[in-house]
Amino acid sequence: MIHVALLGYGTVGSGVAEIIEKNCKELSERCSDEVEVKYILDLRDFPGDPNENKVVHDISIIENDPEIDIAVEAMGGIGKAYEFTKALLSRSVSVCTSNKAVVAEYGVELLKIAKENHCSYLFEASVGGGIPILRPLKDCLGAERIEGITGILNGTTNYMLTKMDEEGCEYDAVLKEAQAKGYAEQNPEADVCGHDACRKIAILSSLAMGKTVNYKNVHTEGITNIGKNDFEYAKKLNCSIKLLGLSRDIDGKCLAIVAPFMVSKDSPLYGVRGVFNGIMVKGNMVGDTLFYGQGAGKLATASAIVSDIVECANNKGKTIECPWKDEDVEFVPDEKKKFEYFIRVKREDLNKISECIGVKDTVSIDSLNDEIGVVSEKVSEVKFYEMKNRFEGSIVNFVRFL
Repeated sequence: MIHVALLGYGTVGSGVAEIIEKNCKELSERCSDEVEVKYILDLRDFPGDPNENKVVHDISIIENDPEIDIAVEAMGGIGKAYEFTKALLSRSVSVCTSNKAVVAEYGVELLKIAKENHCSYLFEASVGGGIPILRPLKDCLGAERIEGITGILNGTTNYMLTKMDEEGCEYDAVLKEAQAKGYAEQNPEADVCGHDACRKIAILSSLAMGKTVNYKNVHTEGITNIGKNDFEYAKKLNCSIKLLGLSRDIDGKCLAIVAPFMVSKDSPLYGVRGVFNGIMVKGNMVGDTLFYGQGAGKLATASAIVSDIVECANNKGKTIECPWKDEDVEFVPDEKKKFEYFIRVKREDLNKISECIGVKDTVSIDSLNDEIGVVSEKVSEVKFYEMKNRFEGSIVNFVRFL
């Protein structure tokens, strides 16, 4: 018998319990043993729930039970989630999680503790929800040098931007709709300001480059400044606007950014709509690969966690290796980070902007006759921001090109 403890019985934790119960036959075949939830740690009681007799309120009950093989950390947050994960790994209990905040902040430390105690720390669900991405990245693409990762990593913002694109909605209206449908939290900052995508691209980049990509050093912008007029320009350019997490391996240094990007109709990411996620991984031999699916949701996320449970069950007493060393990656400096920009400028200031950075093309919207959109030459982040700061009152908005 494989005994599992669930730390947290909210949306994800209850989803894990549901899958273990409904797919018990398939799991027992894949693990060559039965899988059973023995404990559920939560502050609440769940009267009437099929698992109410498994609920405990004290982590020490789980820590001190030698029968527990695997724990699922589905608590959310960082403090207690990190504390309990560390304690269980130190007792040779493997831990599976979808908690991107803990993985991004403490992943390399927890992987080291797991290895020292002959168990595993797995987090497939932390980046793409139900999309298999971390295991393919480190195993199926293990022969590759990963040159780049480009992803739509947040379903909430992709849903919002899709509505703005297809229906001409403004930001505030589509945010309220996303909140009403449960796609966005009442405090949506983690999604709309790019923090969620930032942690995810940092985790992906750490696995791809084999060194720690600290999310705090990833330049991050959200979608709060994007409006329907930006999409009017995008359509004229045969593009849509997507919030992307992007990383590139440039001579062993990491270029990483989270920001809205103009995405051409020629890109596979153009068609990733609604709450779906899409992640492109480029290997130096295989070229581009695309991973697509539901990036969040109860059963999609729980499915990825249960796949990690199967991996741990089949490697009991061993550590499933992860190519993430305790060494900080070196980032590409801003003067070497170059993009083409779409810039909305006041029409009267077009010439002075053009003199500062090269302009490849212009595009106009009839209803916005006091401004014009320009497509810049490829320029460094340093040069762009020098221009932006110099002519702050002249620039209405800007979006990079993918």
